[in-house]
Parts: sequence; C-alpha cells; structure tokens
Amino acid sequence: MATDPDPYAPFRPRATRIACLVIVVWLVAGLVVFVVVLNRLDEPRVPDQVAAAVIVALVCAFLARQAGVRAVPDPDGLTVRNVILTHRLDWAEIVSVRFGERDWVQLDLADGRTLAVMAIQRVDGERGRAAAGRLASLVAAHEGGDAR
Repeated sequence: MATDPDPYAPFRPRATRIACLVIVVWLVAGLVVFVVVLNRLDEPRVPDQVAAAVIVALVCAFLARQAGVRAVPDPDGLTVRNVILTHRLDWAEIVSVRFGERDWVQLDLADGRTLAVMAIQRVDGERGRAAAGRLASLVAAHEGGDAR
C-alpha cells in the first residue's frame, strides 16, 4: 500500500462511503420500482408516491452526511466533521489518539472530554490503522508548539 506523502491530507472512511453509495442506489431503484408499480394500478395513489419519495430523500440525505464524515488536518489544528456536528480543534487541545471501544478513532482532549473521529474507522482495516497512526504522528509533531 502506498503511503500518502502529504501528512495534512484529509482523513475519510472508505468502506462507509462505499456502503452508503450502494444503499442510496438500492433506495432510488426501489423507489422507481414502487412508483412504476403504483402507476399501473387503476387508481394511482399520488400521496403514497410522494410520501415514499420524501422518506427516500431523507434517508439519502442522512447517508450523504454519513458518507461525508472527514477529518481535515492543517498546520493549526484539526477540523472533525462527524454525522451531526463539526468541531475545530487546535493541536494543543488533543492529548492522545486511540481506537477505543468504538469502531472509530477517539481523541482524548485536554479538558477531559473525548471526541469521536468517525473519518478513521476500524472497518477500513490496515488503511484505518495507518490513518490513526498518521493522525497520532501529527498530534505528536505539534506537541511542542508550532511544528510548521
């Protein structure tokens, strides 16, 4: 596996993005079949079609948000975009990087809190472990202050 020469390259999950894309394709295909079947009835039910389309759109929006999780490092800190919230951290706020009991990396923060980084996931196997190592290296490189 080739290593990324840019230590500040964004972190993104691979398996989750693929799974979300596959599910979106299935949902849209299922919606099309549903609409076609309903339109073949003697009395097509437009409200049912609209309701199904709204549900599929909401689920697809959630899946798009899930597929869009990322962590973007830069010389000043780390921006973590999880499914719901986005956090901006200075390097000094991050004490350690670890795979906890969860399926994604957790950051131990200086104020005692932990923050999930859903962009680095155990399901990605060696790629996920390498990403966790790269993030830990970035945190260590910035421990002593400005590491530009």
